[in-house]
Amino acid sequence: MHPGTPIPDPNSDIAVIGIAGSFPGANTPSNLWRRLSLGQELISILTKLPDAPDNYVPAVAALEAYDCFDADFFGIPPVEAELMDPQHRILLECCWSALENAGYAPTQEAAATGVFAGCTTNTYLICNIASRPDVMNDADPVYINVGNGADFLTTRVSYKLNLKGPSHGIQSACSTSLVAAHLACRSLLDRECDMALAGGVSVNLSAMKGYRFKEGGIASPDGHCRPFDAKARGTVFGSGVGIVVLKRLEDALADGDYIHAIILGSAINNDGGLKAGYTAPSVDGQAQVIAEALAVAGIQPSDISYVECHGTATLLGDPIEVRALGKAFGRDRKQRCAIGSIKGNLGHLDAAAGVTGLIKVVLSLKHRQLAPSLHFEQANPQIDFEGNGFYVNTQLQEWSSDGRPRRAGVSAYGVGGTYAHVVLQEAPDREEAGDARPW
Repeated sequence: MHPGTPIPDPNSDIAVIGIAGSFPGANTPSNLWRRLSLGQELISILTKLPDAPDNYVPAVAALEAYDCFDADFFGIPPVEAELMDPQHRILLECCWSALENAGYAPTQEAAATGVFAGCTTNTYLICNIASRPDVMNDADPVYINVGNGADFLTTRVSYKLNLKGPSHGIQSACSTSLVAAHLACRSLLDRECDMALAGGVSVNLSAMKGYRFKEGGIASPDGHCRPFDAKARGTVFGSGVGIVVLKRLEDALADGDYIHAIILGSAINNDGGLKAGYTAPSVDGQAQVIAEALAVAGIQPSDISYVECHGTATLLGDPIEVRALGKAFGRDRKQRCAIGSIKGNLGHLDAAAGVTGLIKVVLSLKHRQLAPSLHFEQANPQIDFEGNGFYVNTQLQEWSSDGRPRRAGVSAYGVGGTYAHVVLQEAPDREEAGDARPW
């Protein structure tokens, strides 16, 4: 934060005190930031086999070691672990890492800690368990259900890590993990819990060797995701996991927690039936959720200097998103606002997409830099950047400040119309502790 900037109201703001995650090509948030700052694409392009169909796209955005799990560490019997959806396993590990990053010992935390997270379609059950008659006949149906049902995703974390706050599974498609962050903030402000884990996980086994392009669909025909660009034709679906640890700012300051960033406000909504179809986005719904989040944060659109967009690189979605931003921000902006989308780097992580964008912005605020949004050369002709006051940031640049704190927005929009927007601000300057013993 710029010297002399007042600390936000600690009674209504939320501190991000821990982050953890694993993403395509980057198994930690620090590795992710390094690769983002270098402008690297993390989608892998495989060698296309000679007998592959013409519409096969050899692009993969996968997690390393997604099939590995230390069952003994969590006290889970091997047979039970084998039947468990990798999404359950990976989220459990990520929650442990997030609490460690926050400086709290899992299983020993006395504060009421909530868990808010969601996952995507369970492809492990479809591809690896239900297709095996020997497994289906021998395994206890209860273990199959508990190990694979989305209902048990967060409650297993609460059980294994001895967390006694509210534990909710969230399902709202692509907006899942950002909706989870919003609900975690509300739970903290309502004092249902004193600390909260929020995020999401997606492991898509059916896309580990590429995918088939369908004309008229939302998947990219060449394995590259080009948000806001004239050549944009779709996204690449991938796997990932992300968790943030949240705490009321007043408590984080009192407890001496390391604060990565501050959530000033957030909002969620649904655009209802006033749109072209169930899967189609809506300008009004998106504009409304952004305006509500800004109102909750108590700031003006001109206070925002960067927006991490949903940015799926679809012909329909990108223009609608920029129009919605323009409607929410107004057209009388004196300075243009930078936008970007991490999907150009690593594809669409589905239920983990929103928290991945959130973590990117937290890291940007910490480093006071804006990472480049990839594959943008010429604007989609349906997007009026000049009229809306936005531009796509295409290079690593210092995040300048005019004396005010750096602030950003993060958007996540789910198929079906559940939208989420979060407003963040850089953390206050840390005070030196003074002289102390060497260790």
